[in-house]
Amino acid sequence: MTGANDQRYERADADALVSFATAALEAWHVPPEDAAIVADSLVTADLWGHQSHGVMRLPWYVDRLRSGVMRPVTDPTWVTDSGAVVVLDGHDGVGQVLAYRAASTAIARARRHGLGAVGVRNSNHFGTAAYYTRLAPPAGCIGVLVTNGSPAMAPWGGREKVVGNNPWSIAAPAGAHEPLVLDIANTAVARGKIYLARQRDEPIPEGWALDPDGRTTTDPVAAIAGTIAPMAGHKGYAISVMMDVLAGVLTGSGFGPQVSGPYQHEHPSRCGHLFLALDVGSFLPVDEFHERMEQLVAQLRSAPLAEGADAIHYPGELEHLAEQRHRRDGLPLPARTLDDLGALGEEAGVSLTRG
Repeated sequence: MTGANDQRYERADADALVSFATAALEAWHVPPEDAAIVADSLVTADLWGHQSHGVMRLPWYVDRLRSGVMRPVTDPTWVTDSGAVVVLDGHDGVGQVLAYRAASTAIARARRHGLGAVGVRNSNHFGTAAYYTRLAPPAGCIGVLVTNGSPAMAPWGGREKVVGNNPWSIAAPAGAHEPLVLDIANTAVARGKIYLARQRDEPIPEGWALDPDGRTTTDPVAAIAGTIAPMAGHKGYAISVMMDVLAGVLTGSGFGPQVSGPYQHEHPSRCGHLFLALDVGSFLPVDEFHERMEQLVAQLRSAPLAEGADAIHYPGELEHLAEQRHRRDGLPLPARTLDDLGALGEEAGVSLTRG
């Protein structure tokens, strides 16, 4: 893969990108507070080193606003409210805003009941799941988020896209450490990484995807037209199906082929989410939990290093280190991504500062 020092990359300031993305979304009638959530979530993904879910996606969201399949003003209604459990209908509102509200509601209910569960139906793609689960640890909770997505992989033994990559995330407080965070899709790789490879004009590794004829490919364009391989073979397929049960079937939202992706601006998304918040203090004393989490981190780091490794990191630590580095040195983004943002800015009457 090409490094960040390649001439096809440019350094960008994170705060400037947030301001630009916010203004661009406001130009498409997204309320300022909601636009700020979307912009911050995208730039945060870039800061964490996950450019597949960063500002590269902003033009996709604007295309959906332009076509009308995503509503700029997010106004969910409450379908059910039984105390610890809430279901919201997003009415095709902005996915990031709905996920943020689901997380906030679930955390508040968990503080009251010990557990909070919020299902969301008729939402849109919300970017990186860890952005929302990381809201839970500062509130003394563990956050769990499941979502579904448009078909990306074939069912095990098949060759037609039927199952989404259906990502999920867990974030837990860790005492003196930054939170432990898991954020994964159930395909061999997040589909956004294949779009990013296309953006960079780079091949993808063997084993990531199959072309439309079911043959292994390193061409990102052929991979997008084909299917993404599941992680861990049949296990990734099965996990993805069960995540669709939680995010789509249980919430009353779309599931399987009924869900459309953020790059498809012709159809409503119909994706669903399920956010669970667990109040740590309802299970055991908070100080004891933090102490136990610090012991867990210490145990992980005490393992002998494998050949070629220079350190052991707990889940989520690399993202924390990447954010510190990128805030200090600037974000290395593909020039093509910045070109796309510049064109979007011209259309919206917002200038993008480069260099």
